Amino acid sequence: MTVFSSDPGLGHNEAGILMLGSSPAPGRYHLGLSWDQGRAPNIKPSADMTAAMVKGEQAVDFRFDNPALLSPPKDAPPRYQWQRAVEYSQFADWPTISRHFAPMFAKAATLAANSAVKREAVRIAAAQSRPLDRAAEALKLVQQDVRYIYVGLNGGNLIPATADETWQRRYGDCKGKTVLLLALLSEMGIDAEPVLVNSGGNDDGFDQRLALPQLFDHVLVRARIDGKTYWLDGTLPSVAVPNPQLVYSASWVLPLTSKGNTLEKLQWRPATTPDEINLFEIDARAGFDKPARIVSTEILHGLKGLQKQMQFAPVTAAQLLDFFRQNAIGDTFQSVDDVKWRYDQAAGASVLTISGTGTFDWSDDGASGKSLALPGGGFSPPERRVRASDQNQDAPFYTKPDYTCFVTTVRVPTSTQARHWSSKSSFDTRMFGRAYHRAWEMRDGAIRMIRASRIEQPEIDIPAAQRDNGRIAAFDNSMGWISYDPAGKKTSIGNGETVPTTYDFDWTGTDVPCRAADPR
Repeated sequence: MTVFSSDPGLGHNEAGILMLGSSPAPGRYHLGLSWDQGRAPNIKPSADMTAAMVKGEQAVDFRFDNPALLSPPKDAPPRYQWQRAVEYSQFADWPTISRHFAPMFAKAATLAANSAVKREAVRIAAAQSRPLDRAAEALKLVQQDVRYIYVGLNGGNLIPATADETWQRRYGDCKGKTVLLLALLSEMGIDAEPVLVNSGGNDDGFDQRLALPQLFDHVLVRARIDGKTYWLDGTLPSVAVPNPQLVYSASWVLPLTSKGNTLEKLQWRPATTPDEINLFEIDARAGFDKPARIVSTEILHGLKGLQKQMQFAPVTAAQLLDFFRQNAIGDTFQSVDDVKWRYDQAAGASVLTISGTGTFDWSDDGASGKSLALPGGGFSPPERRVRASDQNQDAPFYTKPDYTCFVTTVRVPTSTQARHWSSKSSFDTRMFGRAYHRAWEMRDGAIRMIRASRIEQPEIDIPAAQRDNGRIAAFDNSMGWISYDPAGKKTSIGNGETVPTTYDFDWTGTDVPCRAADPR
């Protein structure tokens, strides 16, 4: 049986991927591609498919009997996982794709003379004088008043519904929302364009691929406002404002323009603000054997924060309190008195705070001495970067970028003296592209600790990996212990660092002191 199909979004071009995969079940496999005379596509097989390719005048075939398992190099960048794949495309290059889709979006963003969208643009312009504020209001309108629903029928998987249709329906997918936003911005004289992205961040190596529209799964708006670039995504919650930084961890984007743009590389830089900050306050002033007051705060930035906003925004305060009373009470909390959640739009962060009481199991060190391992205070040693002998020994080693920070403050029992307290050592080092930092200070009756981990170099070469393999044995993987010794004569906490507490510093800001000035 032969089934003919045609995608109106691709026009006379075809593009796609034949994929066998690295670990197919045993059996006989046949992959084939054929074309009409004069319609030969560009074909790019992965290296492991080249030997099996049989090329005819108007076809290519690949046959396998019980194909062997393939393993990508361990801990290699994602582009090394591209195995047993054959790309084909009748698009000559990326600018051709850009020029192909740009008119679809331009046409869909063209409003009718009596369009209700025009009236919305006039209303926004009258209420806001600054272009950035106008763009923010237009974005909020698209996010809040148009539900997200995927539209894929009748070519809708690639061709956007018009702005007027989307506004009338009050629903649309990323294409429809993008077109509606483009129309609003255009009415207000704001320069903007649609841009294709891979929202999952699975775009490492796109510059090595053929021009394939299928590599992208999302479209949003990039605007130029007052000389600066902003990203606007109509599919995000309405708390997501125009952002100078793309919220997705994308490396490559494709602007859709009439002149035809090629792939653009987004410059990666280490994060300056942690993706996740966990604050933990232990108020043990009543004594070692008394329940301690606990305040735990989770601050999530970026996409994680937006996901938490979508999860918690519909939940009432009573429901939130009941949920955490059911699920948080256990090893740490023995009671939960209050739960507060908010989304800090200025900081672009979800802030969840849980307050309650708990009893900590202070270790008995004898002679009235006590010790406690602080939550979030220790580091696990990194794994050695090595590969099996049959794997690519030249591929760099990769770690997915992240930046986390743990801040713990202990208000020590008032019956103790500062000079009798000590802690594990401070810690600053860089291994396998990751910076490790731990700092301590005791001041005003409180022991303060910060522990942070940040990827500063996602890919490291083989010599760097071998050098750091030799340093693992000396890695300080101790937990964040604090100790009280009434016979002690001198405090031993930190190396002179200044560490704020969890409660006297705004940890939602961009200047959080979670990094060492110069990690070794």
